[in-house]
Amino acid sequence: MRASEQLKQSCINNWSAATTHPFCLELTDGNLPLAKMRVYLAQDYTFIDNFVRLAASAIHHAPSLPDRLPLAHFLGNIAGPENTYFQRSFDMLEVEQSQRVSPALLKPTSDFQALMLKAANSGEYGNMVAVLCVAEWVYLSWAEPVVDAVQSLPFYFGEWITLHAGEYFESVVEHLRTQLDTAYLAADVSQQATIQEYFQQAVLLEKQFFDACYA
Repeated sequence: MRASEQLKQSCINNWSAATTHPFCLELTDGNLPLAKMRVYLAQDYTFIDNFVRLAASAIHHAPSLPDRLPLAHFLGNIAGPENTYFQRSFDMLEVEQSQRVSPALLKPTSDFQALMLKAANSGEYGNMVAVLCVAEWVYLSWAEPVVDAVQSLPFYFGEWITLHAGEYFESVVEHLRTQLDTAYLAADVSQQATIQEYFQQAVLLEKQFFDACYA
């Protein structure tokens, strides 16, 4: 079993709760109340700043150029198509300007922000890719099975699914998993325990973030 799979299995209950969350299921069905989607998008958009910091730190600490390039390419995707999606969705859903710029953060949002910065500042590549891997793998896990349903959805639901599914996004997650596998296997027992803590905390916060936005 791959190290990344072992890490997932170590917190499978929270993983399953995040990837089959009512928020995701209702979004997929097109039945998610728009008020909840507005809250979710405003909160999720605040992650971009620290996600970019974390990804940039991982790029810096990656062992080689072949390890860096896929992360660098994905970072461009976050700054480009994903950022554009947020702006279009804010406009269509009439999200207030104050909520776009500086919403009051839900606790899981601020906790995840802190975890990303902690990983970035740790100087340990394994910690960084653990958090990055969770952030993208959770989304692939719920979006990929439902990507064929997007044709009937408004773009603010459908494009959020297609941004987190498909061949390219699968390659991003596979790269992060491979990086995590390698870093974990190269670590000593103490470092492996730390990587596992980062992974498990990130999964718990993904679940709690969906809980908070859905509530």
